[in-house]
Amino acid sequence: MTTQPVSRLTTTTVAVLVALLWLTLDAAPLHAQTQDNSVILEARDAFRKQDASRLERAKTQAIASNHPLSVWADYWDLTSRISELTTEQAEAFYVRWKGFYLEDRFRNDWLLELGRRSEWEAFARDQPRFRMNDDREVTCYSLLAQHQSGRAVYEPAMAAWLAQTDADTACLRMASTLLKDQTFSDADVWRKARVASLALRPKAAHQALSLLGTVESRSFKALIDSPARYLSRKASSFNRLQAELTTLALMRMATNDPLEAADLLRNRWQSKLPKDLAAWAWAMVGKQAAILLLPQAHEIFQRVDQTARSTNLTGKTSPIELGLPGDLWAWQVRAALRAPQGPQWRQIQSAIEHMNTEQQRDPTWVYWKARSLHALSDTPTQPLADNVVSAELLQSISSGYHFYGQLAAQDLGLPIALPSPPEPLSDSERSQAAGNPGLSRALQLIGLGLRGEGDREWNFSLRGMNERQLLAAAQRACDLEVWKNCINTSDRTQKEIDLTQRFPMPFRSEVTTKAQAAGIDPAFVYGLIRQESRFILDARSGVGASGLMQLMPATARWTAKRIGLPYSNTNITDRDTNLKLGTTYLKLVLDDLEGSQPMATAAYNAGPGRPRRWREGPQMEPAAWAESIPFTETRDYVKKVLSNATYYDFLLGNPAPSLKARLGRPIGPRSASAASTDPDLP
Repeated sequence: MTTQPVSRLTTTTVAVLVALLWLTLDAAPLHAQTQDNSVILEARDAFRKQDASRLERAKTQAIASNHPLSVWADYWDLTSRISELTTEQAEAFYVRWKGFYLEDRFRNDWLLELGRRSEWEAFARDQPRFRMNDDREVTCYSLLAQHQSGRAVYEPAMAAWLAQTDADTACLRMASTLLKDQTFSDADVWRKARVASLALRPKAAHQALSLLGTVESRSFKALIDSPARYLSRKASSFNRLQAELTTLALMRMATNDPLEAADLLRNRWQSKLPKDLAAWAWAMVGKQAAILLLPQAHEIFQRVDQTARSTNLTGKTSPIELGLPGDLWAWQVRAALRAPQGPQWRQIQSAIEHMNTEQQRDPTWVYWKARSLHALSDTPTQPLADNVVSAELLQSISSGYHFYGQLAAQDLGLPIALPSPPEPLSDSERSQAAGNPGLSRALQLIGLGLRGEGDREWNFSLRGMNERQLLAAAQRACDLEVWKNCINTSDRTQKEIDLTQRFPMPFRSEVTTKAQAAGIDPAFVYGLIRQESRFILDARSGVGASGLMQLMPATARWTAKRIGLPYSNTNITDRDTNLKLGTTYLKLVLDDLEGSQPMATAAYNAGPGRPRRWREGPQMEPAAWAESIPFTETRDYVKKVLSNATYYDFLLGNPAPSLKARLGRPIGPRSASAASTDPDLP
């Protein structure tokens, strides 16, 4: 599968040429080869700049020339003036592009417009045809429409509102209407405010409280602006309203100073607040303490359970009945893993058992529950495989192609699951993928540099495919070196696993040479690149990281200066330059962190200063340290990079890859005797 790219062609140019080659093999019109793609780029640019007349001209030209991507020009034109459209015009678009991705994408937009207009009859007719059905605001409008028609919607409406992360119009209208009609109560609004506050979403909390009136809204603004002042001057528990506001003020204080909030709770408010609200306040303190890796975090979390269990006013006997969000228990597990005296296994087991059924099925919590049960057993010194219950849990995830699947297998003394290659794709299966017009449009969009649009078109076209069809679609992308789509599509299969698709090795000679020159494991480099850029040469992140190894300009400049390599920002995406600078920087980070791949991976993602701080505290096994990383993105990144690297190790010739070998020795503070090798990394 490894190919050598043409040295003088850009990635985009190659992708355009390859996509057009595929179009000649597809069911698309043959004249697509010579189609003027500039008209589509013109339409996109006019749409972005809100130039209606230029967009109308480009759309007309695209449709008149029967351009394969004219549906996009039509879509951009209609969405740019959606507030002026009639139902007949929307229906006409559906008819023109029946079965296309953009039929459903436009239906999403049109349903939101119908909701804004309160045209509930039209909404009810159209909504069942919405195939993706993945828009939260559409869901809220749908529930509002059902409520307007007299259906009981309390439970799904409350679930949708609590799941809302950011303030928006649709869910606010739904909640406002249900509150006015007494389907929702004031208590539901306060619960929403607490859930949003616990999720660090103050705007959503403020939006919810605005439904109750001016007093609540103004009070919330005051406590958000200065929780300490509010607690010292205005806070009270005289009635439920005041107690709710005091709880929110304590939660707000905890976001910046959880220990100060804990002192106030312990010394004053614990005894004054209703027990359910005190439990919520302790929950916020515990979560923030865990995020800050404070050694008291696991003890603070114990207060949540103790406080909730101490009330019998409403018959509630455990915090899970208080409606505390599920992610809270994940933070409790992480805090218990980092306890100064070692993992608190009973607390870990209890927290996981508080999770809902779906969360408990997550391999992360299956793994740590197995570990806790083993540690609490009568024979914790025996191998995990000898503990029947723990072994059963580990066995249930040991065949998974992920971090915890690999760990589970090795804990059981088994080799990491490596699938047998699937049967080769037949000519018929390849032809079917080649003839899929949605995949063809996606590839052409990607070739034109419209990757976001192309990815959405591609993913929609995968809907309903069986595993063989997914493999064929993935192979089409692999053959064209559209690696992101190759990997992501192959990742969807459950039984037919093709490791060469999931873990491709483009630029093998270059990656291996640069990695070895830097003194670093090529499998580690491949695992990182797969996660960073999906092998897109000119990839650029939202924060400015570029190229295969997603280097920030300052990091690239610093590394180039250190090794004496001439550098300018214009060549940061050059393949060889990017690889040389990226592997060199990764090696410097790895050396600074005493060869720890988990810490080096975290440093590559979050900067070297953070894992230096995160290593302070108790000595921890590397898997527990990785799980306790306070940044969700970095935690996920570390686990995926190391899991990737383990599979690449196999593909590069190691018959017995080991994730535990990559994780290395326990992680803790740098020993006083160890000389600092800190090269003032950026």
